[in-house]
Amino acid sequence: MTNVAWMTMGSVTSWLLAVTIVPHAPRTEWLAGMLGPLVAVAISWVAIERAHRRDASQVGAVLLVAFPVKALFFAGYVAVMLRGFAMRPVPFIVSFTCYFVALYAVEALLLQRLSSRGLRGAPVPGRSPS
Repeated sequence: MTNVAWMTMGSVTSWLLAVTIVPHAPRTEWLAGMLGPLVAVAISWVAIERAHRRDASQVGAVLLVAFPVKALFFAGYVAVMLRGFAMRPVPFIVSFTCYFVALYAVEALLLQRLSSRGLRGAPVPGRSPS
């Protein structure tokens, strides 16, 4: 299973669990709070993996380009959800924040794992190959 599929499955499962356990849960707000960060992380992770497969040294460039794009996306997403869809602010923002932090922590761990895997077998500077 791909990393994006695992992130999606974990997010949807946690949302389903939360709305099942909490009586009168703000289902729509919690779902909308999950979807924005999930979409952003999924798209950025696909771009990171593609860049790494092509040339691992380009991952940093992808991250630098993605940062302002994601900042604009999140600003627009939150505005549309709160004003356009009239989401209740507190449950939406709490859900958004929780999923944002959790999914970006997962992405950071995956990026670290991808980087360490890419560094294995790389020549060590100052050492002659044996």
